[in-house]
Amino acid sequence: MAVRKLEHVGIMVSNMEQSIAFYTEVVGLKHLYTMMHTDGVIRLAFLAGTDGEESEIELIENYPGALAAEGRTHHVAFTVDDVEAEFERIKSLAGVKLRDAEITTLPNGARYFFFEGPDGEFLEMFQPGRKL
Repeated sequence: MAVRKLEHVGIMVSNMEQSIAFYTEVVGLKHLYTMMHTDGVIRLAFLAGTDGEESEIELIENYPGALAAEGRTHHVAFTVDDVEAEFERIKSLAGVKLRDAEITTLPNGARYFFFEGPDGEFLEMFQPGRKL
């Protein structure tokens, strides 16, 4: 058995419309579709990057039961071409909370920063470095 790809990352959300707007307008993903789960309670929305639909984000609304904030997911990272431009753009948006005061650079030259989604989920803008 072999894993072929990362299918999707599921994120628990409290307001589907607000989260779709955040992930499309702030993060820059495209909304693929929204549907009801077969249980008639849970709503699911799927989003992907603009380069294709290789991996997706699944937003999950009305999940029964409580999860701790860190139970939503630890973080989701998005590849960007210019992490400095994204840092300045995110920093300028009212109501979006940055988790990092500056961009972190790893030994291989990769650079990243964290910010929060509408339900406090950790999101990362990541500019890859060289392969080690």
